[in-house]
Amino acid sequence: MRIGLLGTGPWARRVHAPALAAHPRAQFAGVWGRRPEAAAELAEPYGVPVYEDLDALLDRVDAVAVALPPSVQGELAIRAAEAGKHLLLDKPVALEPAVAHRVAEAVRRHRLASVVFFTLRFNADQADWLAEQAARQGWFTARCEWLGAVFTSPDSPYAASPWRQQKGALWDVGPHALSMLLPALGEVRQVTAAAGPGDTVHLVLRHDSGASSTLTLSLTTPPAAAVDGVGLELRGDAGLTRMPGRNEGPAEAYARALDALLTAAAGGPAHACDAAFGARVVEILAAAERSLATGTGLTL
Repeated sequence: MRIGLLGTGPWARRVHAPALAAHPRAQFAGVWGRRPEAAAELAEPYGVPVYEDLDALLDRVDAVAVALPPSVQGELAIRAAEAGKHLLLDKPVALEPAVAHRVAEAVRRHRLASVVFFTLRFNADQADWLAEQAARQGWFTARCEWLGAVFTSPDSPYAASPWRQQKGALWDVGPHALSMLLPALGEVRQVTAAAGPGDTVHLVLRHDSGASSTLTLSLTTPPAAAVDGVGLELRGDAGLTRMPGRNEGPAEAYARALDALLTAAAGGPAHACDAAFGARVVEILAAAERSLATGTGLTL
C-alpha cells in the first residue's frame, strides 16, 4: 500500500515517518505539510518525494496517514476520503462532532478502511488486557488517571503545540482514556466534568452497562508527580484488575495500527478503532467540555 504522510510536526517525525518507512507491507510514498520547508526536511532522510499540492499527493497514494492538529485533520481527512483514500488518523479525529461524523460518513460511503491511532489500543500488553476485560460481565466501576507533564517539563517537544495549549488534557489524553474505558464498560450516557489546577479536568461517566467511571486528566502535573502517571483499574464481580504498564514505544504500536489498516483495506474485518468510533469519542469530549462550561452534568 502506498501511503502518504500529512504533517511534519514532532509526532510525525518521531513516530509516523520512521514507522511508515520501516513497515514491510507499506510504501512510504510522500510527504505533504503546511510548510513546504518542513516537509522537505522530514522527507529527506527517507528519500521520499515532497508535495506542495495535496491533490497531487492524493493522486499517487492508496492511503494517507495524518499527523496534523485536530482542527485541521478532519477536513483534510474528508478530502482524502472523497478521493477514495484509506485513512490512518490521529486522535482526536476533530474538535467538532459534526466534522468527525462527516469523516466517518465519507469513509462509510466510499467503503474505505479507517483506523484512529489510540496508542494504548495498539500496545500489545494493553490490547490483550483490554480484550480480556471487555469479555467479562459485571464491572461496577473504573478509575483512570492520565497525569502528564507536557506543560511543566522543560524538554517536552509538544508544549508549544497551539491546539494543546488551547484544549488541554481533556482533548489530548482524554481520547486515550475513553478508548480503553468504552470497550470494557460500554457506551457513555452521562458525563459530568469539573476543573482542577492548570488544565486538569475530572470526569464522572455513567455507562450503558450501569457502571460508572472517574477520570483525572492533566498535562500540567508537576514532573515528579507525573512518574507512572498513566493508570486504569476496573472493579466488579471479577474483583480488581489493573492495566499493565507500558513496555514499548509508540512506533511499535503504530506498526500494529498500520497492520490493522492494511487488513481492513484488503477486505478483512474493520478495526474497532475506526472513524466511527473516533467520532463517538469526539462527541463525549464535546459533552465534557460543555459540562465544564456550564457546571452541569449532561446526558448524551
